[in-house]
Amino acid sequence: MLAGAIFGPVSYFILDSVPLTSIGISLIILGFVCVMLANTRPYISPEACQMMLQTGMENTAALLEELGLRNKAIYLPSSLREGHPQAIIPLTSDSDMSNITNKMPGRLIVRYGAGSDDLAIAVTTPGSINIDMLENKPGPTAEEIESAVTYILVGVLDIASAVSVSMMDSHINVVINNPRLGYENVWYYRALGSPLASIAATISCEALGKPVRVSKESYENSRGRVELEVLS
Repeated sequence: MLAGAIFGPVSYFILDSVPLTSIGISLIILGFVCVMLANTRPYISPEACQMMLQTGMENTAALLEELGLRNKAIYLPSSLREGHPQAIIPLTSDSDMSNITNKMPGRLIVRYGAGSDDLAIAVTTPGSINIDMLENKPGPTAEEIESAVTYILVGVLDIASAVSVSMMDSHINVVINNPRLGYENVWYYRALGSPLASIAATISCEALGKPVRVSKESYENSRGRVELEVLS
């Protein structure tokens, strides 16, 4: 920009050359474009975000594997977790989720019922972090949940091209077109679901105000399908 600002007037007023003046103007335009492109660079690079996500996933997976937990995680709305949505992984397989009625403390090991075995591990998920990007809490309809999930996955994170949501009884079906993050058969995904499923489950439980579990997840032909179960 500086070179164009100097070269342009010199070429026009002193050298009296229209082509050289055009070059000076072009330098100003190119410099302005470069400045704008530099400002659009994210504050944290995608590689750094991937590193932090991978580190958190591996640490959580190591904890679950060490404890031998193979149960599906239960996503809880912020009303049950001191204002911040999280997921809990029950320590026993025959847990009764109908016991979750009161707000649980913000601890790693929590009690969700009156029974001696009603204990779980509480973890923060990708959905717990990304839900703060929503300006307003979505309502308990398929259209509002779809709008919120689309805003996060397509508009903010740019890891999908489109999202559709349908509800039937106690099940929520989420279809994700062209997902850029798939499902891996690892301990973390088997318990908590993929990051895409985690975001969809967190938004759904927050919208409905009820616990939600990822019951099924599959990816084929550039399309992902996530089935969520609403627990009452």
